[in-house]
Amino acid sequence: MKIKLLAIGKTDDKNLQTLIDTYQNRLKHYINFELEVIPDLKNVKNLSEPEQKEKEGELILKKLMPTDALILLDEKGKEFRSVDFSTYLQKKMNSGIKQLVFVIGGPYGFSEEVYKKSTGKISLSKMTFSHQMIRLFAVEQIYRAFTILKNEPYHHE
Repeated sequence: MKIKLLAIGKTDDKNLQTLIDTYQNRLKHYINFELEVIPDLKNVKNLSEPEQKEKEGELILKKLMPTDALILLDEKGKEFRSVDFSTYLQKKMNSGIKQLVFVIGGPYGFSEEVYKKSTGKISLSKMTFSHQMIRLFAVEQIYRAFTILKNEPYHHE
């Protein structure tokens, strides 16, 4: 299985990007992982909130293969403890999915079309974080899940 993290817009903060890169490199030892950034929309000032979600949704859906399992990182999604998230990933791997795609949406969330295509929603917290920070948290939690599955000493209970 391959895991892809899709995100709208680049990370401006070099410190955050360095940390994201660190966990991406660590993940290479466990699974084929890719972080793909969808460029920010141009002229968003001229778009309404629904129009922006729609346009971002089209860009997200273009990045998917028909066999992908799409999981949205969404504030209304299911929350996991890290150990439970590792079990969730193991079940996904056992199910024969070729590619599991996690998506971080734009500032207003996802379009209806993206919600319809998704097979699940996960919330990383009830708190709101910047899109740039969520990338770091998501990559770190995926890394943590694999260290848990391999019984490595990164995670402590």
